[in-house]
Amino acid sequence: MDTDISGAQKHLRYMQQAFLLAEQAYEEKEVPVGAIVVRDDDIIGKGYNQPERLNDPTAHAEMLAISAACATIGQKYLTGCTLYVTLEPCPMCAGALVWSKIDTIVIGALDARAGGCGSVFNIAGSDKLNHKPNVLHGFMEQDCEWILKKFFRQRRSSNNGSAY
Repeated sequence: MDTDISGAQKHLRYMQQAFLLAEQAYEEKEVPVGAIVVRDDDIIGKGYNQPERLNDPTAHAEMLAISAACATIGQKYLTGCTLYVTLEPCPMCAGALVWSKIDTIVIGALDARAGGCGSVFNIAGSDKLNHKPNVLHGFMEQDCEWILKKFFRQRRSSNNGSAY
């Protein structure tokens, strides 16, 4: 976790914004993940998980936030930008973040099942790719884990206990 107090406060402030998007996903019965892209203290892209609503398995929070940010700045690369995301990006999203050349990825909760930024895979930290973003984690970790656990607990109970 970032040790700079002002940096940590800034990361917390933006993670709170990403968490609001995760709550929106939760309300729409999507896996509750939210993401924002920040450049020069401006939010230039937002996204929350929408694979169910959009019938698109790639409609992850990070992918939508990357697309929105690139459209906002009119560029395909996100140099000078930071992504805040409530759950560690999956391999697909981690790859997209590497290709976008984003500077920093700030993560709420780690994903022990499919994390692509160090937990299971380390796509974001691979020396074999053309870019390696800085990765920080642990911001609002308990809140980010709580909403995911709540979502999956509710989903399992509505499926009469069957695993999802």
